[in-house]
Amino acid sequence: MELVHELIGGNLLTPHFMGMVAMVFVAAILQGVGGLGFAMFSAPLSALFFPELAPGPLLVLGGCLSVMVVLRERSAIDFKSAGTMISGRVIGNFIAVFIMAMLSTNSFYILFAVLILIGVALSYSGWRIVANWRTLGFAGVMSGIMGTITSSGAPPYAIVMQNTPPATLRSTLNFTFFFGATTSLILLASIGRFELRQLMLGLLLFPALLLGFTVSTPLARHVPKGAIRHVLLGLSALSAVGLLMRALL
Repeated sequence: MELVHELIGGNLLTPHFMGMVAMVFVAAILQGVGGLGFAMFSAPLSALFFPELAPGPLLVLGGCLSVMVVLRERSAIDFKSAGTMISGRVIGNFIAVFIMAMLSTNSFYILFAVLILIGVALSYSGWRIVANWRTLGFAGVMSGIMGTITSSGAPPYAIVMQNTPPATLRSTLNFTFFFGATTSLILLASIGRFELRQLMLGLLLFPALLLGFTVSTPLARHVPKGAIRHVLLGLSALSAVGLLMRALL
């Protein structure tokens, strides 16, 4: 209880904590409907208003949400694509640890934000990315780097898989996200960036996550593929803007 008191000031109804709850609830709905979006929505907001959530607590919540999405749509998983992305993600995780030890975090944020915005712009320009082992593997590496450092590793996947059928996209990406989040947390713990207090904060927000996922289930059946593509690219751009604002502020 002392740890909980320290994390939230002893009151679950403080504006700051309720802001976290609202953010997690909306982010869970987005991921439950579109297959991704939890970290893409919550990471930029956390960078500005809730820095204690990134990266550890958001990775805990994102991993839990991924398990729920996979269980709901497990029959649609593309295991071949997932395996390629997971392999790339693991490589990216280790690269991220090296970057965190050697380079400026702000420089990293700016670089990746610019790359994401270029990818979104090219997607809307009519450039069609084919989801094959090369592009999926590269997206996995980039996701591993971004996810470990910022807790938001989804934008590279969103750009590469934007034309995938909705059910396959949701199940495959979340199968990948679970393994990626777990690996990132292990590596963060190994360098002292993920401790009990971060785990407890994530668990305190789990009810909001569960409620958001529950709301998303009926919505996911009725959202057309074209709308999901625009949501994914829009969230990617939002994530990039959040990274730029964090670097500048």
